[in-house]
Amino acid sequence: MSTSRQVPVLDSFMSYREAGTGAPIVFLHGNPTSSHVWREVIPRLSGRNRCLAPDLIGMGSSGKPDIAYRFADHARYLDAWFSALDLREVVVVGYDWGGVLALDWARRHPDRVRGVVVFETFLRPMQWSDWPPQGEQFFRALRTPGVGEKLVLEQNEFLARSLANGVQRGLSESDRGVYYAPYPDAASRRPLLQWPREIPIGGEPAEVAAVIEDYDAWLASPQAKPALLLTFGDTGLSAPGIVEWARSTLRALEIVPLGRAGHHAPEDAPEEIARAIERWLDRQAR
Repeated sequence: MSTSRQVPVLDSFMSYREAGTGAPIVFLHGNPTSSHVWREVIPRLSGRNRCLAPDLIGMGSSGKPDIAYRFADHARYLDAWFSALDLREVVVVGYDWGGVLALDWARRHPDRVRGVVVFETFLRPMQWSDWPPQGEQFFRALRTPGVGEKLVLEQNEFLARSLANGVQRGLSESDRGVYYAPYPDAASRRPLLQWPREIPIGGEPAEVAAVIEDYDAWLASPQAKPALLLTFGDTGLSAPGIVEWARSTLRALEIVPLGRAGHHAPEDAPEEIARAIERWLDRQAR
């Protein structure tokens, strides 16, 4: 059973759940979920690890400061959270934007990290040709001024579509309620809108593309820490072209295919994810 905690961070606070003792594993969620997405993964790993899962700033139960919610903002608040808890010798696990934050933090803090586990995340800057037609249409709309505001801030469309399309087994009403609760009005949904606008597509935004290029260079270098990529089927961010590019380019990356799951894979395959992480940790300890 995990315990909910809060810690002051910069001008706000971040909430997180914690369970177990031992070497720390930090779990980072994506958009538009929260630490709740890890609720069935953490108990399977907390028997011999200290498991911590924060809500990213502006999301879940964390504070909602008046900031732009750019990638750099999330990285800055997450850095402060790691510092507040003085976490070291960490394994960082993340998917979606949590995977980008995990790889970025690990690259910048190699003296504090043991390894990184990611899935359904951005392994390289993208082009619109990487997207299926329906996804391209929706994300172009999200990135269009005025249109994205109507879809996300007014109609809460991103949250609804993401949960419907990204979870194969479906969600209970209570779990769906947990994901909806932090976003009762337009102002609270600003992080949900900004995240799609941070995806580096065609080189823009350039500063986020640079973050991904930097951790790609790190993963391809002898200095990289051990890294694990979990894949689920052959769609979305696990598309064969992306995975094969990673296999041939990122020398630190071990790739383990698991069963099919939606984009929010911890909802569909918590046991498989936990088991894969546990086996990988055992291999690293030999």
